[in-house]
Amino acid sequence: MAQTPKAHDKKRKTSIPEFVNQVRTETSKVVWPTREETVRTAIFVFIFMVVLALFFFGVDSLFNAVVNFLLTLA
Repeated sequence: MAQTPKAHDKKRKTSIPEFVNQVRTETSKVVWPTREETVRTAIFVFIFMVVLALFFFGVDSLFNAVVNFLLTLA
């Protein structure tokens, strides 16, 4: 029969220097985007934001027109 590990063996506290080393190691694995990729993504987000703003403006205007029409009937 296998022995079960105790709870304190599973969750060992990490010291501050060990934590800093782990953060440095993980940060070095990050692949940072190039300037070109960042600019391209920012332009895409801006265009998408404008398209969505126009869409929601149109939907809001349509609902406004419908509500105003219904209110004139009352």
